[in-house]
Amino acid sequence: MDDLLLKICMVFLLVAILLFSLYALKKKEKQHDGITSVEPPGAVGWAQIIRENVDFLRKGLTGIPEQFFQDRIRKYSSEVFKTSIYGETVTVFGGAAGNKFLFSNEYKLVKTWWPKSARKIIPVVGDAASPEAQRVSRNLRNKVFPLIIKPDMLRRYVGVLDSTARNHLNTHWDNKTEVVVFPLSQIYTFSSECLLFLSITDETRVSELRKLFNMVADGILTVPINLPGTPLNRGIRASKIIRKEFAKIIKQRMDEMHLFNEDELHKKDEISSSSSPLSSVPPAQDLLSQMILFCSENDDPEYVEGISDDYEYNAKTLTNANYLADLLLPVILAGYTPSTVITVLMKYLAELPHVLHEVLQEQNEIANGKATGELLNLDDIQKMKYSWNVVCEVLRLAPPLQGAFTEALADFTYAGNFIPKGWKLYWSAITTHKNPEYFSDPEKFDPSRFQGKGPAPYTFVPFGGGPAMCPGREFARVQILIFVHHVVRRYEWEKLVPGDEKLRVCPFPLPAKGFPVLLRPRKPN
Repeated sequence: MDDLLLKICMVFLLVAILLFSLYALKKKEKQHDGITSVEPPGAVGWAQIIRENVDFLRKGLTGIPEQFFQDRIRKYSSEVFKTSIYGETVTVFGGAAGNKFLFSNEYKLVKTWWPKSARKIIPVVGDAASPEAQRVSRNLRNKVFPLIIKPDMLRRYVGVLDSTARNHLNTHWDNKTEVVVFPLSQIYTFSSECLLFLSITDETRVSELRKLFNMVADGILTVPINLPGTPLNRGIRASKIIRKEFAKIIKQRMDEMHLFNEDELHKKDEISSSSSPLSSVPPAQDLLSQMILFCSENDDPEYVEGISDDYEYNAKTLTNANYLADLLLPVILAGYTPSTVITVLMKYLAELPHVLHEVLQEQNEIANGKATGELLNLDDIQKMKYSWNVVCEVLRLAPPLQGAFTEALADFTYAGNFIPKGWKLYWSAITTHKNPEYFSDPEKFDPSRFQGKGPAPYTFVPFGGGPAMCPGREFARVQILIFVHHVVRRYEWEKLVPGDEKLRVCPFPLPAKGFPVLLRPRKPN
Protein backbone atom coordinates (compact mmCIF):
# COMPACT_ATOMS: atom_id res chain seq x y z
CA MET A 1 0.00 0.00 0.00
CA ASP A 2 2.78 2.40 0.88
CA ASP A 3 4.59 1.51 -2.36
CA LEU A 4 1.42 2.21 -4.37
CA LEU A 5 0.90 5.54 -2.62
CA LEU A 6 4.51 6.46 -3.27
CA LYS A 7 4.15 5.60 -6.97
CA ILE A 8 0.96 7.69 -7.19
CA CYS A 9 2.72 10.62 -5.54
CA MET A 10 5.65 10.29 -7.94
CA VAL A 11 3.29 10.29 -10.92
CA PHE A 12 1.52 13.41 -9.65
CA LEU A 13 4.90 15.07 -9.03
CA LEU A 14 6.11 14.26 -12.53
CA VAL A 15 2.87 15.55 -14.03
CA ALA A 16 3.17 18.74 -11.97
CA ILE A 17 6.75 19.26 -13.12
CA LEU A 18 5.73 18.65 -16.73
CA LEU A 19 2.81 21.08 -16.51
CA PHE A 20 4.99 23.73 -14.87
CA SER A 21 7.66 23.30 -17.54
CA LEU A 22 5.07 23.62 -20.29
CA TYR A 23 3.65 26.72 -18.61
CA ALA A 24 7.12 28.26 -18.27
CA LEU A 25 7.85 27.48 -21.90
CA LYS A 26 4.53 28.96 -22.95
CA LYS A 27 5.33 32.16 -21.08
CA LYS A 28 8.49 32.54 -23.14
CA GLU A 29 6.59 32.16 -26.39
CA LYS A 30 5.62 35.39 -28.12
CA GLN A 31 3.41 36.25 -31.05
CA HIS A 32 4.98 38.77 -33.41
CA ASP A 33 3.50 39.46 -36.86
CA GLY A 34 1.59 36.19 -36.55
CA ILE A 35 4.75 34.16 -35.97
CA THR A 36 5.32 32.27 -32.76
CA SER A 37 8.81 32.75 -31.37
CA VAL A 38 10.66 32.25 -28.10
CA GLU A 39 13.19 34.27 -26.21
CA PRO A 40 16.79 33.27 -26.97
CA PRO A 41 18.43 30.70 -24.72
CA GLY A 42 21.15 31.73 -22.34
CA ALA A 43 22.34 32.69 -18.90
CA VAL A 44 20.03 34.46 -16.45
CA GLY A 45 20.33 35.10 -12.74
CA TRP A 46 23.09 36.77 -10.77
CA ALA A 47 25.28 33.70 -10.31
CA GLN A 48 25.27 32.92 -14.03
CA ILE A 49 25.83 36.56 -14.97
CA ILE A 50 28.93 36.68 -12.77
CA ARG A 51 30.22 33.44 -14.30
CA GLU A 52 29.61 34.76 -17.82
CA ASN A 53 31.54 37.97 -17.21
CA VAL A 54 34.45 36.17 -15.55
CA ASP A 55 34.66 33.63 -18.38
CA PHE A 56 34.48 36.35 -21.04
CA LEU A 57 37.36 38.27 -19.45
CA ARG A 58 39.38 35.10 -18.82
CA LYS A 59 39.07 33.92 -22.42
CA GLY A 60 40.24 37.33 -23.64
CA LEU A 61 43.21 37.49 -21.28
CA THR A 62 44.34 34.00 -22.32
CA GLY A 63 44.21 34.93 -26.02
CA ILE A 64 41.20 32.86 -27.08
CA PRO A 65 38.25 35.34 -27.09
CA GLU A 66 36.49 33.40 -29.84
CA GLN A 67 36.16 30.36 -27.55
CA PHE A 68 33.72 32.20 -25.27
CA PHE A 69 31.26 32.51 -28.15
CA GLN A 70 32.02 29.11 -29.70
CA ASP A 71 31.33 27.34 -26.39
CA ARG A 72 27.90 28.91 -26.07
CA ILE A 73 26.94 28.37 -29.71
CA ARG A 74 27.64 24.66 -29.18
CA LYS A 75 25.91 24.61 -25.79
CA TYR A 76 22.67 26.18 -27.03
CA SER A 77 22.86 24.85 -30.61
CA SER A 78 22.14 28.39 -31.70
CA GLU A 79 24.08 31.41 -32.92
CA VAL A 80 21.63 33.60 -31.01
CA PHE A 81 21.93 33.44 -27.22
CA LYS A 82 21.84 35.56 -24.07
CA THR A 83 24.91 36.24 -21.98
CA SER A 84 26.54 39.01 -19.97
CA ILE A 85 29.73 40.87 -20.88
CA TYR A 86 31.21 44.01 -19.37
CA GLY A 87 28.46 43.79 -16.76
CA GLU A 88 25.70 44.12 -19.37
CA THR A 89 23.09 41.50 -20.29
CA VAL A 90 23.13 41.14 -24.08
CA THR A 91 21.84 38.88 -26.81
CA VAL A 92 24.59 37.77 -29.16
CA PHE A 93 23.84 37.59 -32.88
CA GLY A 94 26.50 35.23 -34.24
CA GLY A 95 27.55 34.33 -37.75
CA ALA A 96 27.44 36.18 -41.05
CA ALA A 97 23.63 36.15 -41.03
CA GLY A 98 23.59 37.89 -37.65
CA ASN A 99 26.07 40.50 -38.87
CA LYS A 100 24.02 41.12 -41.99
CA PHE A 101 20.78 41.52 -40.04
CA LEU A 102 22.20 44.02 -37.54
CA PHE A 103 24.20 46.02 -40.09
CA SER A 104 21.33 46.31 -42.57
CA ASN A 105 18.84 47.32 -39.86
CA GLU A 106 20.90 50.11 -38.27
CA TYR A 107 18.60 53.10 -37.58
CA LYS A 108 15.61 50.87 -38.49
CA LEU A 109 15.27 48.05 -35.94
CA VAL A 110 18.48 48.72 -34.00
CA LYS A 111 20.77 51.59 -33.09
CA THR A 112 24.33 51.76 -31.81
CA TRP A 113 24.54 51.42 -28.04
CA TRP A 114 27.42 51.37 -25.54
CA PRO A 115 27.79 49.65 -22.15
CA LYS A 116 27.81 51.58 -18.89
CA SER A 117 31.59 52.00 -18.71
CA ALA A 118 31.68 53.71 -22.12
CA ARG A 119 28.68 55.88 -21.31
CA LYS A 120 30.36 57.10 -18.14
CA ILE A 121 33.52 58.08 -20.03
CA ILE A 122 31.98 59.43 -23.25
CA PRO A 123 28.87 61.50 -22.38
CA VAL A 124 27.79 61.94 -25.98
CA VAL A 125 27.02 58.20 -26.30
CA GLY A 126 25.16 58.10 -22.98
CA ASP A 127 21.47 57.47 -22.42
CA ALA A 128 20.93 61.17 -21.68
CA ALA A 129 21.80 62.10 -25.26
CA SER A 130 18.56 63.16 -26.93
CA PRO A 131 17.44 61.95 -30.38
CA GLU A 132 18.28 65.40 -31.74
CA ALA A 133 21.81 65.28 -30.34
CA GLN A 134 22.23 61.78 -31.72
CA ARG A 135 21.06 63.01 -35.12
CA VAL A 136 23.68 65.78 -35.10
CA SER A 137 26.35 63.20 -34.24
CA ARG A 138 25.11 60.97 -37.07
CA ASN A 139 25.16 63.85 -39.53
CA LEU A 140 28.70 64.70 -38.53
CA ARG A 141 29.61 61.05 -39.05
CA ASN A 142 27.89 60.76 -42.42
CA LYS A 143 28.71 64.19 -43.86
CA VAL A 144 31.79 65.70 -42.25
CA PHE A 145 34.03 62.68 -41.61
CA PRO A 146 33.67 61.33 -45.18
CA LEU A 147 34.64 64.80 -46.43
CA ILE A 148 37.91 64.59 -44.51
CA ILE A 149 38.77 61.06 -45.67
CA LYS A 150 37.54 61.17 -49.26
CA PRO A 151 40.20 60.31 -51.88
CA ASP A 152 41.09 63.93 -52.68
CA MET A 153 41.79 64.72 -49.04
CA LEU A 154 43.51 61.38 -48.43
CA ARG A 155 45.76 62.21 -51.36
CA ARG A 156 46.90 65.29 -49.50
CA TYR A 157 47.17 63.52 -46.16
CA VAL A 158 49.59 60.93 -47.54
CA GLY A 159 52.44 63.40 -47.66
CA VAL A 160 51.79 64.53 -44.09
CA LEU A 161 51.66 60.95 -42.81
CA ASP A 162 54.81 60.05 -44.77
CA SER A 163 56.73 62.97 -43.24
CA THR A 164 55.37 62.10 -39.79
CA ALA A 165 56.43 58.45 -40.11
CA ARG A 166 59.95 59.38 -41.24
CA ASN A 167 60.40 61.87 -38.41
CA HIS A 168 58.99 59.41 -35.90
CA LEU A 169 61.41 56.65 -36.91
CA ASN A 170 64.33 59.09 -36.95
CA THR A 171 63.52 60.19 -33.41
CA HIS A 172 62.31 57.04 -31.66
CA TRP A 173 63.77 54.05 -33.55
CA ASP A 174 67.07 54.98 -35.18
CA ASN A 175 70.22 54.11 -33.19
CA LYS A 176 68.23 51.90 -30.81
CA THR A 177 69.11 48.26 -30.23
CA GLU A 178 65.93 47.39 -28.31
CA VAL A 179 62.47 48.96 -28.55
CA VAL A 180 58.97 48.13 -27.33
CA VAL A 181 56.74 48.37 -30.39
CA PHE A 182 53.31 49.21 -28.96
CA PRO A 183 54.07 52.46 -27.10
CA LEU A 184 56.13 53.67 -30.06
CA SER A 185 53.42 52.84 -32.58
CA GLN A 186 51.03 54.77 -30.34
CA ILE A 187 53.27 57.82 -30.57
CA TYR A 188 53.20 57.63 -34.38
CA THR A 189 49.45 57.15 -34.78
CA PHE A 190 48.41 59.59 -32.08
CA SER A 191 50.78 62.37 -33.12
CA SER A 192 49.67 62.10 -36.76
CA GLU A 193 46.01 62.30 -35.70
CA CYS A 194 46.68 65.33 -33.49
CA LEU A 195 48.36 66.98 -36.46
CA LEU A 196 45.74 66.16 -39.09
CA PHE A 197 42.60 66.40 -36.96
CA LEU A 198 43.52 69.21 -34.55
CA SER A 199 46.66 70.86 -35.99
CA ILE A 200 48.51 70.23 -32.71
CA THR A 201 52.25 69.93 -33.24
CA ASP A 202 53.67 70.58 -29.77
CA GLU A 203 55.23 67.26 -28.71
CA THR A 204 54.79 67.87 -24.99
CA ARG A 205 51.11 68.63 -25.41
CA VAL A 206 50.63 65.57 -27.63
CA SER A 207 52.43 63.37 -25.11
CA GLU A 208 50.23 64.57 -22.24
CA LEU A 209 47.08 63.93 -24.27
CA ARG A 210 48.29 60.47 -25.25
CA LYS A 211 48.77 59.46 -21.61
CA LEU A 212 45.24 60.60 -20.84
CA PHE A 213 43.86 58.72 -23.82
CA ASN A 214 45.60 55.58 -22.58
CA MET A 215 43.56 55.82 -19.38
CA VAL A 216 40.39 56.37 -21.39
CA ALA A 217 41.15 53.34 -23.59
CA ASP A 218 41.81 51.17 -20.52
CA GLY A 219 38.46 52.11 -18.96
CA ILE A 220 36.20 52.31 -22.00
CA LEU A 221 35.22 48.63 -21.95
CA THR A 222 35.68 47.25 -18.49
CA VAL A 223 33.77 46.07 -15.46
CA PRO A 224 31.60 49.08 -14.48
CA ILE A 225 32.99 49.56 -10.98
CA ASN A 226 33.62 53.26 -10.35
CA LEU A 227 35.88 53.21 -7.31
CA PRO A 228 39.16 55.11 -6.83
CA GLY A 229 41.96 53.30 -8.61
CA THR A 230 39.75 51.25 -10.94
CA PRO A 231 40.18 51.54 -14.74
CA LEU A 232 36.72 53.07 -15.03
CA ASN A 233 37.43 55.71 -12.41
CA ARG A 234 40.73 56.65 -14.04
CA GLY A 235 39.05 56.74 -17.45
CA ILE A 236 36.30 59.07 -16.23
CA ARG A 237 38.81 61.48 -14.70
CA ALA A 238 41.01 61.41 -17.81
CA SER A 239 37.97 62.01 -20.03
CA LYS A 240 37.04 65.15 -18.10
CA ILE A 241 40.56 66.54 -18.48
CA ILE A 242 40.67 65.74 -22.21
CA ARG A 243 37.29 67.31 -22.89
CA LYS A 244 38.27 70.41 -20.95
CA GLU A 245 41.47 70.68 -23.00
CA PHE A 246 39.56 70.11 -26.24
CA ALA A 247 37.07 72.83 -25.28
CA LYS A 248 39.97 75.30 -24.93
CA ILE A 249 41.32 74.29 -28.34
CA ILE A 250 37.86 74.61 -29.91
CA LYS A 251 37.21 78.04 -28.42
CA GLN A 252 40.56 79.26 -29.69
CA ARG A 253 39.84 77.83 -33.14
CA MET A 254 36.44 79.50 -33.26
CA ASP A 255 38.03 82.85 -32.47
CA GLU A 256 40.62 82.31 -35.20
CA MET A 257 38.00 81.27 -37.74
CA HIS A 258 36.09 84.50 -37.19
CA LEU A 259 39.17 86.32 -38.50
CA PHE A 260 38.97 84.46 -41.83
CA ASN A 261 36.79 85.71 -44.61
CA GLU A 262 34.29 83.41 -46.26
CA ASP A 263 36.56 82.63 -49.21
CA GLU A 264 39.31 81.43 -46.89
CA LEU A 265 36.94 79.29 -44.85
CA HIS A 266 35.56 77.56 -47.92
CA LYS A 267 38.73 77.25 -49.99
CA LYS A 268 38.75 73.56 -49.05
CA ASP A 269 37.22 72.69 -52.42
CA GLU A 270 40.08 74.38 -54.23
CA ILE A 271 42.65 72.74 -51.96
CA SER A 272 40.99 69.34 -52.22
CA SER A 273 41.16 69.43 -56.01
CA SER A 274 44.94 69.72 -55.93
CA SER A 275 46.84 66.46 -56.26
CA SER A 276 50.12 67.66 -54.78
CA PRO A 277 50.93 66.32 -51.30
CA LEU A 278 51.44 68.57 -48.30
CA SER A 279 53.88 68.29 -45.43
CA SER A 280 51.18 69.88 -43.24
CA VAL A 281 47.47 70.66 -43.41
CA PRO A 282 46.24 74.24 -42.86
CA PRO A 283 44.18 74.50 -39.64
CA ALA A 284 41.18 75.71 -41.66
CA GLN A 285 41.18 72.32 -43.42
CA ASP A 286 41.56 69.91 -40.50
CA LEU A 287 38.77 67.81 -39.02
CA LEU A 288 38.07 70.20 -36.16
CA SER A 289 37.48 73.18 -38.46
CA GLN A 290 35.17 71.09 -40.65
CA MET A 291 33.16 70.08 -37.58
CA ILE A 292 32.81 73.71 -36.50
CA LEU A 293 31.76 74.79 -39.98
CA PHE A 294 29.22 72.01 -40.29
CA CYS A 295 27.64 72.70 -36.91
CA SER A 296 27.54 76.46 -37.61
CA GLU A 297 25.75 75.90 -40.90
CA ASN A 298 23.24 73.57 -39.21
CA ASP A 299 22.59 75.67 -36.10
CA ASP A 300 18.81 75.83 -36.29
CA PRO A 301 15.90 74.85 -34.02
CA GLU A 302 15.51 71.50 -35.75
CA TYR A 303 18.91 70.45 -34.43
CA VAL A 304 18.86 72.39 -31.18
CA GLU A 305 15.51 71.40 -29.71
CA GLY A 306 15.70 68.80 -26.97
CA ILE A 307 19.46 68.59 -26.67
CA SER A 308 20.57 67.78 -23.14
CA ASP A 309 20.72 70.70 -20.70
CA ASP A 310 24.10 69.42 -19.56
CA TYR A 311 25.60 71.84 -22.09
CA GLU A 312 25.51 75.60 -21.56
CA TYR A 313 24.58 76.69 -25.05
CA ASN A 314 25.36 80.09 -26.47
CA ALA A 315 23.62 81.77 -29.37
CA LYS A 316 25.37 79.35 -31.70
CA THR A 317 24.14 76.33 -29.80
CA LEU A 318 25.77 73.49 -31.67
CA THR A 319 29.10 75.27 -31.84
CA ASN A 320 29.28 75.25 -28.06
CA ALA A 321 32.84 74.20 -27.29
CA ASN A 322 31.86 71.72 -24.57
CA TYR A 323 29.47 69.89 -26.87
CA LEU A 324 31.97 69.73 -29.72
CA ALA A 325 34.64 68.54 -27.29
CA ASP A 326 32.37 65.64 -26.34
CA LEU A 327 31.85 64.79 -30.01
CA LEU A 328 35.57 64.96 -30.70
CA LEU A 329 36.60 62.58 -27.92
CA PRO A 330 35.28 59.34 -29.49
CA VAL A 331 36.60 60.40 -32.90
CA ILE A 332 40.18 60.65 -31.65
CA LEU A 333 39.73 57.50 -29.57
CA ALA A 334 38.60 55.54 -32.63
CA GLY A 335 41.70 56.68 -34.48
CA TYR A 336 43.79 55.27 -31.66
CA THR A 337 43.38 51.61 -32.68
CA PRO A 338 45.81 51.45 -35.69
CA SER A 339 48.67 51.30 -33.17
CA THR A 340 47.40 47.89 -32.01
CA VAL A 341 47.23 46.69 -35.63
CA ILE A 342 50.81 47.83 -36.30
CA THR A 343 52.05 46.06 -33.16
CA VAL A 344 50.37 42.74 -34.00
CA LEU A 345 51.46 43.05 -37.63
CA MET A 346 55.12 43.38 -36.62
CA LYS A 347 54.71 40.34 -34.37
CA TYR A 348 53.45 38.21 -37.25
CA LEU A 349 56.14 39.52 -39.62
CA ALA A 350 58.80 38.52 -37.07
CA GLU A 351 57.31 35.02 -36.87
CA LEU A 352 56.70 34.57 -40.62
CA PRO A 353 59.86 35.48 -42.59
CA HIS A 354 58.34 34.36 -45.91
CA VAL A 355 55.51 36.88 -45.48
CA LEU A 356 57.97 39.61 -44.46
CA HIS A 357 60.04 38.83 -47.58
CA GLU A 358 57.03 39.40 -49.85
CA VAL A 359 56.07 42.64 -48.07
CA LEU A 360 59.65 43.91 -48.26
CA GLN A 361 59.91 43.09 -51.95
CA GLU A 362 56.71 44.97 -52.72
CA GLN A 363 57.78 48.01 -50.70
CA ASN A 364 61.24 48.05 -52.29
CA GLU A 365 59.69 48.06 -55.76
CA ILE A 366 57.63 51.11 -54.81
CA ALA A 367 60.64 52.88 -53.25
CA ASN A 368 62.84 52.15 -56.27
CA GLY A 369 60.37 54.03 -58.45
CA LYS A 370 60.71 57.20 -56.34
CA ALA A 371 63.31 59.95 -56.44
CA THR A 372 65.55 60.29 -53.39
CA GLY A 373 63.57 61.95 -50.60
CA GLU A 374 60.34 61.98 -52.62
CA LEU A 375 57.25 61.49 -50.45
CA LEU A 376 54.78 58.68 -50.99
CA ASN A 377 51.51 59.50 -52.73
CA LEU A 378 48.10 57.84 -52.87
CA ASP A 379 49.00 56.00 -56.08
CA ASP A 380 51.86 54.33 -54.20
CA ILE A 381 49.44 53.25 -51.47
CA GLN A 382 47.18 51.63 -54.07
CA LYS A 383 50.14 49.53 -55.27
CA MET A 384 50.62 47.98 -51.82
CA LYS A 385 48.18 45.17 -52.56
CA TYR A 386 50.03 42.27 -50.95
CA SER A 387 50.94 44.39 -47.91
CA TRP A 388 47.28 45.30 -47.44
CA ASN A 389 46.29 41.64 -47.72
CA VAL A 390 48.74 40.96 -44.89
CA VAL A 391 47.20 43.74 -42.80
CA CYS A 392 43.73 42.32 -43.51
CA GLU A 393 44.85 38.91 -42.26
CA VAL A 394 46.06 40.61 -39.07
CA LEU A 395 42.65 42.29 -38.78
CA ARG A 396 40.98 38.91 -39.23
CA LEU A 397 43.00 37.13 -36.56
CA ALA A 398 43.16 40.04 -34.12
CA PRO A 399 40.47 42.63 -34.89
CA PRO A 400 40.98 45.74 -32.73
CA LEU A 401 37.19 46.07 -32.61
CA GLN A 402 36.21 42.72 -31.10
CA GLY A 403 32.54 43.49 -31.59
CA ALA A 404 29.94 46.15 -30.87
CA PHE A 405 26.66 46.74 -29.09
CA THR A 406 23.28 47.76 -30.44
CA GLU A 407 19.84 48.32 -28.91
CA ALA A 408 16.51 47.12 -30.29
CA LEU A 409 14.32 50.05 -31.37
CA ALA A 410 11.20 47.89 -31.64
CA ASP A 411 9.98 44.34 -31.02
CA PHE A 412 11.13 41.97 -33.75
CA THR A 413 11.75 38.31 -34.45
CA TYR A 414 15.04 36.96 -35.75
CA ALA A 415 15.72 33.28 -36.52
CA GLY A 416 12.72 32.26 -34.43
CA ASN A 417 13.86 34.36 -31.47
CA PHE A 418 11.70 37.14 -30.05
CA ILE A 419 13.67 40.33 -29.31
CA PRO A 420 11.74 42.94 -27.30
CA LYS A 421 12.24 46.65 -27.73
CA GLY A 422 15.06 47.93 -25.53
CA TRP A 423 17.05 44.70 -25.46
CA LYS A 424 20.81 45.09 -25.86
CA LEU A 425 22.41 43.11 -28.69
CA TYR A 426 26.01 42.27 -29.55
CA TRP A 427 27.80 41.16 -32.68
CA SER A 428 31.28 39.65 -32.50
CA ALA A 429 33.83 39.99 -35.27
CA ILE A 430 35.93 37.10 -34.01
CA THR A 431 33.05 34.58 -34.27
CA THR A 432 33.08 34.86 -38.06
CA HIS A 433 36.80 35.58 -38.46
CA LYS A 434 37.71 32.31 -36.71
CA ASN A 435 34.85 30.23 -38.12
CA PRO A 436 36.09 27.36 -40.35
CA GLU A 437 32.81 27.56 -42.28
CA TYR A 438 33.96 30.93 -43.63
CA PHE A 439 37.76 30.63 -43.42
CA SER A 440 39.41 27.24 -43.90
CA ASP A 441 42.10 26.47 -41.34
CA PRO A 442 41.18 29.70 -39.52
CA GLU A 443 44.22 29.79 -37.22
CA LYS A 444 46.64 29.81 -40.16
CA PHE A 445 48.06 33.17 -41.26
CA ASP A 446 47.21 33.28 -44.96
CA PRO A 447 47.09 36.66 -46.79
CA SER A 448 45.90 34.93 -49.98
CA ARG A 449 42.41 34.79 -48.45
CA PHE A 450 42.01 38.40 -49.56
CA GLN A 451 43.01 37.96 -53.19
CA GLY A 452 40.39 38.20 -55.89
CA LYS A 453 36.88 38.61 -54.48
CA GLY A 454 38.11 37.98 -50.95
CA PRO A 455 35.95 36.68 -48.09
CA ALA A 456 32.20 36.25 -48.39
CA PRO A 457 30.07 39.26 -47.40
CA TYR A 458 29.57 39.85 -43.66
CA THR A 459 32.27 37.34 -42.67
CA PHE A 460 35.18 39.80 -42.47
CA VAL A 461 33.99 42.74 -40.37
CA PRO A 462 36.91 44.44 -38.57
CA PHE A 463 35.36 47.86 -39.30
CA GLY A 464 31.76 46.84 -38.68
CA GLY A 465 29.25 47.28 -41.47
CA GLY A 466 26.20 49.13 -42.74
CA PRO A 467 25.55 52.80 -41.88
CA ALA A 468 27.55 52.43 -38.67
CA MET A 469 30.71 51.18 -40.40
CA CYS A 470 33.83 52.93 -39.15
CA PRO A 471 34.16 56.11 -41.26
CA GLY A 472 37.92 56.24 -40.68
CA ARG A 473 38.78 52.89 -42.28
CA GLU A 474 40.46 54.41 -45.35
CA PHE A 475 42.46 56.81 -43.24
CA ALA A 476 43.59 53.87 -41.06
CA ARG A 477 44.62 51.92 -44.16
CA VAL A 478 46.81 54.76 -45.40
CA GLN A 479 48.25 55.39 -41.93
CA ILE A 480 49.21 51.72 -41.40
CA LEU A 481 50.61 51.09 -44.88
CA ILE A 482 52.85 54.18 -44.78
CA PHE A 483 54.34 52.96 -41.51
CA VAL A 484 54.80 49.46 -42.96
CA HIS A 485 56.61 50.92 -45.99
CA HIS A 486 59.25 52.58 -43.83
CA VAL A 487 59.64 50.14 -40.95
CA VAL A 488 60.25 47.04 -43.09
CA ARG A 489 62.76 48.84 -45.32
CA ARG A 490 64.69 50.43 -42.44
CA TYR A 491 64.96 47.63 -39.88
CA GLU A 492 65.22 43.98 -39.09
CA TRP A 493 63.77 42.89 -35.76
CA GLU A 494 63.63 39.81 -33.54
CA LYS A 495 61.27 39.00 -30.69
CA LEU A 496 62.75 39.33 -27.22
CA VAL A 497 59.98 37.26 -25.61
CA PRO A 498 60.63 33.61 -26.51
CA GLY A 499 57.94 31.26 -27.75
CA ASP A 500 54.48 31.98 -29.10
CA GLU A 501 53.35 34.99 -27.09
CA LYS A 502 49.55 35.05 -26.90
CA LEU A 503 47.62 38.20 -27.63
CA ARG A 504 45.75 39.42 -24.54
CA VAL A 505 42.41 41.03 -25.35
CA CYS A 506 41.77 43.71 -22.72
CA PRO A 507 39.90 45.19 -24.55
CA PHE A 508 42.30 45.42 -27.52
CA PRO A 509 44.43 42.48 -28.71
CA LEU A 510 48.08 43.04 -27.79
CA PRO A 511 51.15 41.09 -26.71
CA ALA A 512 51.27 41.14 -22.91
CA LYS A 513 54.54 43.10 -22.77
CA GLY A 514 53.89 45.41 -25.71
CA PHE A 515 56.13 43.36 -28.03
CA PRO A 516 59.75 44.20 -27.17
CA VAL A 517 62.15 43.51 -30.05
CA LEU A 518 65.84 43.49 -30.82
CA LEU A 519 66.32 46.10 -33.54
CA ARG A 520 69.04 46.53 -36.14
CA PRO A 521 69.31 48.53 -39.38
CA ARG A 522 68.46 46.65 -42.54
CA LYS A 523 71.15 46.56 -45.17
CA PRO A 524 70.37 48.90 -48.11
CA ASN A 525 68.45 47.36 -50.97
